[in-house]
Amino acid sequence: MSLDVYLTGPEYDEQCTCNCGHVHTKKSSEQLYSSNITHNLGKMAGEAGIYDCLWRPDENGITKASQLIKPLSDGIELLESDPVKFSKFNAENGWGTYKHFVPFVRGYLTACKNYPDADVNVSR
Repeated sequence: MSLDVYLTGPEYDEQCTCNCGHVHTKKSSEQLYSSNITHNLGKMAGEAGIYDCLWRPDENGITKASQLIKPLSDGIELLESDPVKFSKFNAENGWGTYKHFVPFVRGYLTACKNYPDADVNVSR
């Protein structure tokens, strides 16, 4: 099982013509960023203070990427300040390690900085 994170652009009306010849309008949005990480890293994220913003942004009032910049910045700083401490939360089966989590958080933070107005969505 994994956590999937998405940053999407604003919704817009997209028109398509089907085989019947009618023009239909549907809501669409551009996916600007996506990534995933194993649920096995939940404890590590919790220790770094970023579990709620990563796994449960919707339950914490986070709707825009700009709202993730500060907590992810703080989290990555904490993670990088003590690799030994956080490596203790590596999954025993090897699926979910510090060496994979840090780049995931860094990448997500970079995307949030690049697309601060993007909508935040997760699938868990």
